[in-house]
Amino acid sequence: MRILIADDHDLLRDTLVMFLSSAGDIQVDGANSYAQAVALMEGEEPYDLLLLDYRMPGMNGLNGLKDALEHKRAAHVALMSGDAPRSVIDEALSVGAAGFVPKTLPAKSLRNAVTFMLMGETYMPAGFLQDADGRADPVLQDLSRRETQVLRGLCDGKSNKEIGLDLSISEATVKLHVKTIYRHLGVANRTQAAMLARDLGFN
Repeated sequence: MRILIADDHDLLRDTLVMFLSSAGDIQVDGANSYAQAVALMEGEEPYDLLLLDYRMPGMNGLNGLKDALEHKRAAHVALMSGDAPRSVIDEALSVGAAGFVPKTLPAKSLRNAVTFMLMGETYMPAGFLQDADGRADPVLQDLSRRETQVLRGLCDGKSNKEIGLDLSISEATVKLHVKTIYRHLGVANRTQAAMLARDLGFN
């Protein structure tokens, strides 16, 4: 797997490159602007995932993201930011971003998010799954306490095994809860469950 992290903050970028590279089976490169990211992508074999800082030079709002998606700069392209407005995040996802990664995300959650997106899923942190009034849809309110916990794990990009460890239940039990959640929400996979949860105001 090959990942490119484009961010103009040297310390953060280099730290992320080293952290993700420690997995052993992932090659991670860094760029300090969108132009440098494009140059790297044009001169190398394709990247599996491109993480773009929303406010770095060359991005021009979401134009850099849209360019990367339009020209297929990488198999998956995600937005990364510490202060992007919710409207920007929603638009990024609507145009095809693989997800939104807050810079405040804990290290383990970041790795889970990257894994999630490399699998072709869309990542959105559970803390952002809330509407302007902070109210949850009745469909979500009907979920049991355990189902809500499992759904939060899905939104965090965690595997069934990781959710099971977090909740001290077996992986088989998690699978049963996931199937129940799919049926309850009327969805077919993890991406749809997470996206619908976001749209319904899950927090």
